[in-house]
Amino acid sequence: MTDQRGETAVFLVDDHSMTRAGMRTLVDDLDGFTVVGDAGDAREAIERIDKVAPDLVLLDITMPGLSGIDAIDRIRDLQPRTRILMLSHHEGESFVEQSLKHGADGYLSKDSEPDELALAMRAVMRGQAYISPKVTRGLVDGGRRSGDGGPASRLHSLTPREREVFQLLALGLANKEVARKLDMSVGTAKKHRENLQRKLDCHSAAELARLAIREGLLEG
Repeated sequence: MTDQRGETAVFLVDDHSMTRAGMRTLVDDLDGFTVVGDAGDAREAIERIDKVAPDLVLLDITMPGLSGIDAIDRIRDLQPRTRILMLSHHEGESFVEQSLKHGADGYLSKDSEPDELALAMRAVMRGQAYISPKVTRGLVDGGRRSGDGGPASRLHSLTPREREVFQLLALGLANKEVARKLDMSVGTAKKHRENLQRKLDCHSAAELARLAIREGLLEG
């Protein structure tokens, strides 16, 4: 929530500590904004965001375990008034489309100038959607190529739970490890693996990993 000085409370989520430190300096130097917390893991971030109730979350996409895109719904459920601005090196239409579909208020390229960060944050806090000009061309070009039925479009059909399992399998985890991390039975984890292989036409951990890297859910 807005702090006692009337400043917009911002929470940072990025798995790189140096990036978070840099973002904290940039945000704290802006008039009207203050950082109230940060986290390098999406699941940890969700728990802390629920307690802090920030006005705005700056959310990275590519993180281990749970991607920023999959964290959006959970943040929305816990703190529906919190604005969410995605920050990513990925400028393709797939990432922007998925982010906005899940409820992000804006999408900013990490390659943008610092001044654009302030512009995007203020626009989002006014209730305006903001998409970085660097990614707008990707949206236009992507619209011309949509409907090809490729792996990216198949990825959109996954449920949030399937996406969690997909990321863990892409990391090379066995069914038993997936079951333990997601608090499910081994049989359920196995069934999810079978469904994912069928839906994504990926029949090995290596193929799943390549797709996850291509879609920006894992780092190569």
